Amino acid sequence: MNVIIKYAITAFIVVLVSEIAKRADRIGALIASLPIVTILTMIWLHLENQHTDKIANHAYYTFWYVLPTLPMFLLIPWLLKNGIRFEISIGLSAVFTAFVFLVTSLMLKRIGVDLLP
Repeated sequence: MNVIIKYAITAFIVVLVSEIAKRADRIGALIASLPIVTILTMIWLHLENQHTDKIANHAYYTFWYVLPTLPMFLLIPWLLKNGIRFEISIGLSAVFTAFVFLVTSLMLKRIGVDLLP
């Protein structure tokens, strides 16, 4: 599939979600929480005749990579509501998420799930 078409469709969806979020917080958050990017990626892989093992692995690892990002969605609003500037809140949340990811990957490695290449 043409890369330009993939960029256009993906960008359109991201912009659409941000426009919806401007008008309706909850609906925008609901749509943003859907695994739209993951589904699009699996569709692109399928349309490019990638093996089903590749698509299955993508879905499997996405599950494990999402888990350590979830606390960020509680930390950002807490920081913002406590007067921390947006840029600092995003930065602190990114560092915290990286730390949670590292801890999660070390714990999962013990049960045979290797997230680090």
